[in-house]
Amino acid sequence: MTNSPYILIMAGGVGSRFWPASREHLPKQFLDITGSGKSLIRQTVDRFLSFIPQENIFIITHQSYGELVHQAIPELEKHQIIEEPARNNTAASIALASMKLSKLNPDAVCIVAPADHVIENEDEFKSVIRKAVLHAEYHASIITLGIEPTRADTGYGYIEFDKTEITDIRAVKSFREKPDRATAEQYLNLGSFAWNAGIFVWKLSVIIENFRIHSPQIYDVLVKGMHLYNTPQEVSFIADEYPKTEKISVDYAILERAENVYTIPCDIGWSDLGTWTSLYDFSEKDNANNVFLTKPVHLDHARHNLILSKNSKLIVIKGLEDFIVIDTDDCLMIYPKSEEQSIKALKEDLKAKGLDQYL
Repeated sequence: MTNSPYILIMAGGVGSRFWPASREHLPKQFLDITGSGKSLIRQTVDRFLSFIPQENIFIITHQSYGELVHQAIPELEKHQIIEEPARNNTAASIALASMKLSKLNPDAVCIVAPADHVIENEDEFKSVIRKAVLHAEYHASIITLGIEPTRADTGYGYIEFDKTEITDIRAVKSFREKPDRATAEQYLNLGSFAWNAGIFVWKLSVIIENFRIHSPQIYDVLVKGMHLYNTPQEVSFIADEYPKTEKISVDYAILERAENVYTIPCDIGWSDLGTWTSLYDFSEKDNANNVFLTKPVHLDHARHNLILSKNSKLIVIKGLEDFIVIDTDDCLMIYPKSEEQSIKALKEDLKAKGLDQYL
């Protein structure tokens, strides 16, 4: 890398599928979900600090989490924490941050990464990022990391790439929604599909131009503040105008519409930790394939369970199989792993019953 890129870490999500450990006032990116001793956002920042200067790292989050970010990453300056006043999905937040950063250096490359993913092979991750940054420096390209699939997973979106190219960086042919099992197995067998990790690399000038072309509504709203960004006047502008932006993901707004999109298929030990089952798959297991991220635990004829407690009480389980057991200060959830996709809907049911204090 000829110049150090900017890092933009996305930290505004509410982590609905990790309820009841993840709450709206304290979502999963601020929790030590993996039992490493560090929150997910701390792990993410440390990963980039190993090869990127601290002053080049920025975090965008919802305004209600600004203080949580400051507490989690106290070494960052105030201007390095960008607060959005509304949850309008990833396209608007990336557009806002990109315009702000472009006022600092319009020719800079920017790496965009979620705050709550885990990467086990950090050396390979650095190598892949360096390749992507070099490509972005010399080409008007949008690069998204593709994870080489290890199984026919139905929980991820897929990237179809041109496998005839003899290069590390492949042209993207299409993006595919989360498939059914048969389709996922077909993708795996074809060898020209990768999981979409949601980690992007591009020049700020390139992504802003793509917003102008492919997402004019968001661009037109936010570009009016270009002369105000990074000044005291930006606060009122963002508060008034940002909520007017379209609620759409950057994948739909830009990546699926742009023509200059590439991917680097890679094996970096990645997990998005999007669900309890993904945490189960990622974690070390005992002889009965149980994952317990808490101690003390006594298990008897219990198999394939995930157990997490925020308390120091003894957890005793007998005869349970394929369940998620989450014990917090005010909630105990015992839920079939096979039905975990309904946890998000369960939260809505609890809200309808007036149980908001548990959400």
